[in-house]
Amino acid sequence: MKDIRHNWSREELLNIYNTPLMELIFRAATIHRQYHNPLEVQISSLISVKTGGCSEDCGYCPQSARHHTEVKVHKIMGVEEVRGLAEKAKLGGASRMCLGAAWREVRDNSDFDNVLEMVKSINAIDMEVCCTMGMLTEEQAQKLSDAGVYAYNHNLDTSEEFYSEVITTRTYDDRLNTLKNVRKAGMTICSGGIIGMGESIDDRLGMLKTLSGLDPHPESVPINSLVPVEGTPMENQPLVPIWDMVRMIATARIVMPKSAVRLSAGRLGMSQEGQALCFLSGANSIFAGDKLLTTPNPSINEDVALFENLGLKPSAAFKFGRMKTAVGENISETK
Repeated sequence: MKDIRHNWSREELLNIYNTPLMELIFRAATIHRQYHNPLEVQISSLISVKTGGCSEDCGYCPQSARHHTEVKVHKIMGVEEVRGLAEKAKLGGASRMCLGAAWREVRDNSDFDNVLEMVKSINAIDMEVCCTMGMLTEEQAQKLSDAGVYAYNHNLDTSEEFYSEVITTRTYDDRLNTLKNVRKAGMTICSGGIIGMGESIDDRLGMLKTLSGLDPHPESVPINSLVPVEGTPMENQPLVPIWDMVRMIATARIVMPKSAVRLSAGRLGMSQEGQALCFLSGANSIFAGDKLLTTPNPSINEDVALFENLGLKPSAAFKFGRMKTAVGENISETK
């Protein structure tokens, strides 16, 4: 399709980002309606199946063993407990269950075997399964895919240039290699980033340039607003203005028109009006539930009220089709 490009320049992205806000929202909303039902929002629920004790030094993360936060280390959850939480989330309107584990990388051990069983048990209730568990080898990615993982989340977080200011225990290429392994195994890709970590606008657009340069684009692009957590190096970062979120979401929608753009962390600090602008600008996915791994999130009741006020409804599972895709193949339409 003529609108699908993989060669956006930073200058083009900056011109889009700096478009007068009302015009930017209108442009993004117009493109959004060409590819998506503007009244449908995909709802995901997120479970931390293994919490805390991570060896990474990500400056934003309270689960790092290097930071002194209130997060307690918990061993991996049981398969039946996770399935029960998935069933509850489905009743609340969620079509995707995301399983998060505070690992630097997946290891071939009994914990990974338990994750594979969790995936199978959630597939059995007809929900999409997404995993976010750190770096993957080709073989591990294939095992997850074979178990029924629909999407793998591995955020780029920021631009390649700013990356070392956020994380030193892995490289940007490590991130990109995991995304390659995910795609090769036939899973869809969920990859985005965080704004509000002290980065420049150019860094934010550098992240979007990298994501939009992937072919095909990630099927899901989460845009997170930093939630500063006491005890992390970023605890004193100011909250991101809603206008920055709107501009990021609108820019992501314009350059990756077929992707789901997820309004992710930080919603608790946004008004209903601010979230409405994000949906109007092309956001069509959220996380639901009181907690995102370890940070607070709006309650289910708050989101039900939000959806009712805006006339939104949850979308069905498997909007991108159940067929797995290889590099360069098109995902089915999302309309």
